[in-house]
Amino acid sequence: MGRTNEPPRLPEGSFAAWSRDRLAVARRGADECGDVWQLEPGVYVAAAAGPCEAVLRRAHDFPKAPSPLFPPPKRSSGAPTPEERAHAHAARMRGLRPQEVAARVGEIAPRTARFVDEWPTDQDVEILPPVRHALAEIGVRYLFSEDAPALLPLAAQLFLAREVLVRPSRWAWPRWIPTPARRFRTRQQVAFTDALRPIVRRRRSSGRLGDDMLGQMLRPSSRYGLLPEEAVLDTLPAITVATFETPSRAAGWILLHLARHPEAAGRVAAEAALLPADPAATTGTHLDGLRYTQALVREVLRLYPPSWLLTRRATRETQLAGYTIDAGSTVLVCPYTAQRDPREHAEPDRFRPERWLDDADSPAKPGAFLSFGTGPHGCEGAALAMAMLTLLTAQTARRYDVSEPSGPEPGYQVATFEGLATVGLRLRATLRS
Repeated sequence: MGRTNEPPRLPEGSFAAWSRDRLAVARRGADECGDVWQLEPGVYVAAAAGPCEAVLRRAHDFPKAPSPLFPPPKRSSGAPTPEERAHAHAARMRGLRPQEVAARVGEIAPRTARFVDEWPTDQDVEILPPVRHALAEIGVRYLFSEDAPALLPLAAQLFLAREVLVRPSRWAWPRWIPTPARRFRTRQQVAFTDALRPIVRRRRSSGRLGDDMLGQMLRPSSRYGLLPEEAVLDTLPAITVATFETPSRAAGWILLHLARHPEAAGRVAAEAALLPADPAATTGTHLDGLRYTQALVREVLRLYPPSWLLTRRATRETQLAGYTIDAGSTVLVCPYTAQRDPREHAEPDRFRPERWLDDADSPAKPGAFLSFGTGPHGCEGAALAMAMLTLLTAQTARRYDVSEPSGPEPGYQVATFEGLATVGLRLRATLRS
């Protein structure tokens, strides 16, 4: 006889249905089974805000697995210790704090404006590749400043290696098998690190550490002193790709909503008209003034979180929302359903950016928002991502009316395997009258 406090299950065959349409099954599980439900034995879904936040905050009970995409290359010696990796994380966070991002808005805005200038008008364009290129330039420059041009092509190759690795496959090869995709990943990772190593050494030897994120990592800390070189280099491939990969997925959904909600796009355009004519003169104060634009970005992220499903594994038998979770069980944290919970948001499936404004006449109050995660493993680059997406949205709406291709078929496919994305998204830009 099974335990009486096991989470409920969907009917048999739910895992096959999950493989076909993850979003639909996630909604069905939340609707029919509640806040926590069982996909198959040993696999549970946290579907509501409370359980999601509990899992993400209880990092000792539900740790985040090491990234399989860019694991540290095997070395005979010199690999960072767990303590050194924790210190490197703290150093990265210093460079990604909201106040640091706000101080560098004038470096971010020009590239978002150039993306808009380069968008061909009056034709249907597959827009995600140029979006990704623009955001990669912003992200890599934010991390590495004047050294970014040399690293940008290598970052693009890292992204390609990531895409090859996460493609759905019939075979789940053990991680120790050197498949062609993994060998390609390792080559690109080593190439990136080999290019970065002399940059680190040059900055340290010259004493000109830089004001970018890398410079923050090279500065001695009063708590732990100077980070070893390998600790500096260890996770930079992964965070470099993260600065533009996830925001690119989000940008696809945002641009699609500009096309589908012209009234909201017009309100963004009116707000963006107050930005400086010279994008380099944009400041954190200007960014703060884009209140409706930021609300629109948050609303799109609420409805379509790019990282819509996060995987954790229970280290011990524990309780979650009153249910017993066995040690070794997988828990899938689902911001997609948590952020569409009617207990958290009025009219949860409706696109209403106004819900994020604190106007006195706004009847709604913001509820759960987990698109950047929370707890010890919340997104390091949340402030940078919001700045990039807000300025990209504002610059686009100020210049263009965006529309979808005509015809009965959508101009994109929804992908859910690694993240929530608008694959092949095609849009048309027309100069705003």
